[in-house]
Amino acid sequence: MKILNKLSNCLMVATTLSAFCITGCTDQPDKYESTDGTPRIDYIRRLSSEIKTKQDNAETVYTNGQLVTSAAPNDAICFVGDNLRSIMKIFFNDKEAAINTSLVTDNTLIINVPGEVPNYVTDKIYLITTGNDTLTYDFSVEISAPVINSMSCEYAHIGDEIELKGQYIIDDPGVPLTVEFTGAGGSKIPAVIKSIADDYTSLTCVIPEGAEEGPITVTSIYGASETVFHYLDTRGMMFEFDGKTGLGNHGWHDMIITADEYSLNDGDHYLQLGDGSEKDGLLNENGDWNDKLFSFEYWCGSWDDPQNFTSGNGIALYNLVDFSNAANMTLKFEMQIPKENPWCSAAMQLIFAGTNAVTISGNGGYPKANNTFFKTKAEKGLDIPRALYRPWTETGSYDTGGKWITVSIPIASSFTFNFDGSGLDYNLKTEDFASFTMFVIGGGVKGTACNPIIRIDNIRVIPNK
Repeated sequence: MKILNKLSNCLMVATTLSAFCITGCTDQPDKYESTDGTPRIDYIRRLSSEIKTKQDNAETVYTNGQLVTSAAPNDAICFVGDNLRSIMKIFFNDKEAAINTSLVTDNTLIINVPGEVPNYVTDKIYLITTGNDTLTYDFSVEISAPVINSMSCEYAHIGDEIELKGQYIIDDPGVPLTVEFTGAGGSKIPAVIKSIADDYTSLTCVIPEGAEEGPITVTSIYGASETVFHYLDTRGMMFEFDGKTGLGNHGWHDMIITADEYSLNDGDHYLQLGDGSEKDGLLNENGDWNDKLFSFEYWCGSWDDPQNFTSGNGIALYNLVDFSNAANMTLKFEMQIPKENPWCSAAMQLIFAGTNAVTISGNGGYPKANNTFFKTKAEKGLDIPRALYRPWTETGSYDTGGKWITVSIPIASSFTFNFDGSGLDYNLKTEDFASFTMFVIGGGVKGTACNPIIRIDNIRVIPNK
């Protein structure tokens, strides 16, 4: 480690500002006190994680505080040395790290590597002291291969421009970023990239001719990765409304299932919630009960005695899709909301229920079709965890501009609500994934009266790892 007289203008400005703040503060008896002099870093280690608990993820790696000379963005690391309270600013390459003074002592300093991708890579840490000196320490920030988390519409058409979102989407002049869709026989078909976000979190590209169902591969100077989701994903498909799974309305209400000029693809059928009418299609500000146009029910079972849960329209969904690892799965569907009929009140309650809660006929001693199973126990319901999808709450109104988008709802982190919007623990088991209800109602939010049209297609559950 050596002392530098000058690093760059931006670092010197930051130092000057820091010094001003130090001299301008009012003394407090127990406030953090910085020190003078030169810090010394003997080594950097990971935070010790040798103690295993029941809450740990199965993939947790236990480091025992191992020494490191590199780390990934957002990793927590610990500087070990002397006089570390003399450090006022820390930069990894050209990105500043936030210092939490409650995690700093004379001999240790715990910090997170900045999450931003550096513009200039020097493979050094820059330490700015209270005396306005700048010191360096050799350390590399390991940039990941591109990580793509979502696609604006997983069922977009060939030739459509789509957006991919994620992290580390880096286009290097020497090694240009590439995007490839899956083609026939598992081949890779390059897509034309139209734009890349300055913060490396998204890109737009055109779906190439010949693209078929499968993952998307994105490659940068830092490596290649495949998306967990698939373009045209049919894995875990429950309701595509065109007869391939044979599933549709199977409850008290026959929601609109139609194919028209608004279809995701020519001739494709979709589910529609609401009809846009001023009377029947109204959701008031509280999102009160309107099951006539806003409740799609698929309640498993048949009119046989005993009921059939293994085949036909009435099959228990866990006999159609493998839910044995549901906590690591995501509920997905395509959605389209016209600008003229925005969604402004009520939550879309997404509820999976077992045969112990509801079946179509009740034959064989099972609970028969009912509308109480998704309410709270206080309302004589069952407190079944469900997801509450309510995108309009951010701005007060939500539409997709008439475009189809893909909605992704991770099961374990999202199915944690009750009917009234209060919290519940996620506790769904495989047998709880027998029936499915999609009802736009309540959810503990208050909005503006509206008459939305919400078009839905391709309801599926896929792995998220």
